Amino acid sequence: MQNTQCSPTRGVVGRPCHVCPLTCGTRCQFTPNINAIGSSLPPLSDHQYHHSPSPIHLNHPASMGRSNPGLLLGIVLLRFNWCLAVDGGGAEEGGGVFPVVVSTWPFREAVRAAWDVVKAGGAGGSAVDAVVAGCSACEELRCDGTVGPGGSPDEDGETTLDALIMNGKTMEIGAVAAMRYVKDAIMAAKLVMEHTGHTLLVGEKATSFAISMGLTGPTNLSSPESVAKWSKWRQNNCQPNFWKNVNPAGNCGPYHPINIPKDPVKSAVWENEGLTCQEWLKNDNLLEPTNSRFKSVNRHNHDTISMAVVDKMGHIAVGTSTNGATFKIPGRVGDGPIPGSSAYGDDEVGACGATGDGDIMMRFLPCYQVVESMRLGMEPRDAAVDAISRIARKYPDFVGALFAINKKGVHAGACHGWTFQYSVRNSSMQDVEVITVTP
Repeated sequence: MQNTQCSPTRGVVGRPCHVCPLTCGTRCQFTPNINAIGSSLPPLSDHQYHHSPSPIHLNHPASMGRSNPGLLLGIVLLRFNWCLAVDGGGAEEGGGVFPVVVSTWPFREAVRAAWDVVKAGGAGGSAVDAVVAGCSACEELRCDGTVGPGGSPDEDGETTLDALIMNGKTMEIGAVAAMRYVKDAIMAAKLVMEHTGHTLLVGEKATSFAISMGLTGPTNLSSPESVAKWSKWRQNNCQPNFWKNVNPAGNCGPYHPINIPKDPVKSAVWENEGLTCQEWLKNDNLLEPTNSRFKSVNRHNHDTISMAVVDKMGHIAVGTSTNGATFKIPGRVGDGPIPGSSAYGDDEVGACGATGDGDIMMRFLPCYQVVESMRLGMEPRDAAVDAISRIARKYPDFVGALFAINKKGVHAGACHGWTFQYSVRNSSMQDVEVITVTP
């Protein structure tokens, strides 16, 4: 099925019309040719619309008085068929490739789990259920040690979880952040979306909510591996870490700010308390900001599964799950549960999933940027490169990547600072395929 194209008279030739022509008068224009006596409507190449398989004949203007109701009915039926062409033929528009599952990294088992849901007979499983199945599989498998329980301890040695799910048909979102003692993060996010009017729950209150809704807990989310990793980090004087402009430098905390602008009241207090506080302000105690956090960012300590699914009906859902950055400051929330940063999807356009240094990436909402760029006509590859380049211009040392997929099933990726891989499965493939993207 072909996409309806916007009229040349609106100055946006070749751009898809994203809403039904009955209501998009400011974005698309349809002008039937009523000058042809007893002829069918002109072909697509002349007027750039997709007409009904059964030609609708329009009468000569001289007989308009006798047949005006028929003319109006014909136009309404034509426009109704046009609406179906835009909104109703998702699988057909994708050239038979739907359903589609895309995920960051070579998380093949997660993609297979999502595929098993969405490929089911008949209309198949929903995109939302497929995303939950895929991310849950990754949580269970502890993909790369960065998803699910048992990985990425914070400074206190505890593992906490972040997750997000978004329904691209309704634009509903559910998310949890810094959730303790419950291992099923993506399921908790889905419960937030389906059973509350909120978007994001955090911390121990997210834990209480998840348990009250039937998820298992409280559960210790640490593992022997995560505890051993944390112990080794402590023995290395808690290096590297995410602190800057603090004292002590190069050792474990507690930390205190340095190079604080002088305040008359505080200065008087410090003078009364002697040299203890004054020592903080000596130049030789300054900790210069370093790029150690950038150098330590890699797939195995700073990662997310971000997944997008387009189901057989053409509906889109996206989701993420992560245990965050290794040795993060307790309470830190990265881009994983932030809509538009780690993931975003809209049935009318497509979807995006991201991974990398979430503290930097969430400042730019790259996935929202990708989807909106595609809405304006960009191809997935161009939209992905554009979003990454916007971040790189401000943070040349950042590490990150994303994938983009439009509503036709066309996908692409872009990255900066590392080589990125993402996984894909659609109906034309025998199994999951991994795509490699270089900076």
